[in-house]
Amino acid sequence: MNNPIDALLAEKGILLADGATGTNLFAMGLQAGEAPELLNESAPDTIASLHQGFVDAGADIILTNSFGGTRHRLKLHKAEGRVFDLNKRAAEIARSVADKAGRKVIVAGSVGPTGELLVPLGAMTYEDAVDAFAEQIEGLKAGGAEVAWIETMSAPGEIRAAAEAAIRVGLPYTYTGSFDTAGRTMMGLLPKDIHDVVDGLEQRPVGVGANCGVGASDILASLLDMTEARPEATVIVKGNCGIPEFHGSEITYSGTPELMSDYVRLAVDSGAKIIGGCCGTSFAHLAAMRKALDTHTKESRPTLETIVGRIGPLRNKAAQENSAEAGEGRRSRRRERA
Repeated sequence: MNNPIDALLAEKGILLADGATGTNLFAMGLQAGEAPELLNESAPDTIASLHQGFVDAGADIILTNSFGGTRHRLKLHKAEGRVFDLNKRAAEIARSVADKAGRKVIVAGSVGPTGELLVPLGAMTYEDAVDAFAEQIEGLKAGGAEVAWIETMSAPGEIRAAAEAAIRVGLPYTYTGSFDTAGRTMMGLLPKDIHDVVDGLEQRPVGVGANCGVGASDILASLLDMTEARPEATVIVKGNCGIPEFHGSEITYSGTPELMSDYVRLAVDSGAKIIGGCCGTSFAHLAAMRKALDTHTKESRPTLETIVGRIGPLRNKAAQENSAEAGEGRRSRRRERA
C-alpha cells in the first residue's frame, strides 16, 4: 500500500492535522440533529470552505466530512442506502481542495464508531462491523482518500474491525481512541495498550493515538503513556480545544490560540508525530498551532506536573494513577482475605 503519511513525515518531521469538523459546521449553519454527511450533497461549497480554511491555516492532513458515514449512523437519517455515494462525495470535496493547495496535503477518510455494541454486549457481530466499515471505506477510497482515519473509538474490537475493513479495501489506516473515562476509553482500553489492538492483522497501522476526550491536559497525559510504551511509533494526538462549557443551550470551548500553541509544543516534546485539534478547534486556533509547530525546537520530555502547570488541571485521573489505585485495591483485598 502507498503510505503518504510516512512519506510526508520523512520530509517534514512532524505533521499538523486539521481541527474540528462539527464545531465549525455548526458555526457555518449546520442545525442540531442534522447529519453533517448529508451536507456533502446539499451544501458541498460549505464543506469545501471548511477544508479550505484548514488548508489556509497550514494543515498537512485534512479529514473528510464522513465521521458518521456507516450504514448504522446514516440509518438515523434514512440514508443507509447512500453510504457509498455520501462517502465518495466527502472524499471528492476534500480531494478538490487538497489538489489545489500548492503543496502536499493528505486527504484522510474519517471513520467514526458505528454507535452499536459488538456481541456479546450488543447485537452487532464482528463480521457485520467489518462489512459496514468496508462499505464506507470503499466510498472514501473511490473519492480519493489516501488513508482511512479511524477515530474517536472506545472498543478495541471495533477498532480492529475498522482496521480489517481498511486492509480489505486496500487503504493504509490510522486509528485513535478517546480516553475520556478515568484515563481509559469508555470500554476500558488504556493508552499504553493502543498499539496492540490490531496485532495479528495482515497490515499494521501507519499511525495510532488519541483524539477528542476531555481537555488538552488529559490527552497529553495519554500521549505520555503511548509514547513511553512504544517510542518509535508514529503517535497521533488530536485534542479538544480546552474544556467544553455550556453557555445557555450552546457549548463553547475554553481553549485560546495561545493555549493550543502550548499544547502543540508539549505534544512535540512528548513524542507526537501528528498533532491536530478536535472539538472547538477553529481556523484561528490551527493557524496559531502551525506557527507554534514551525517555530518550536523539541525540548526535554515533560512530566505530567509540567503539563498541568502549563495547560491546566486534569479533568480525569491519569490512566497510570487509576491503574495504581486499582492495583492497591486488589492488594488490600488480598491482604484482607489472607
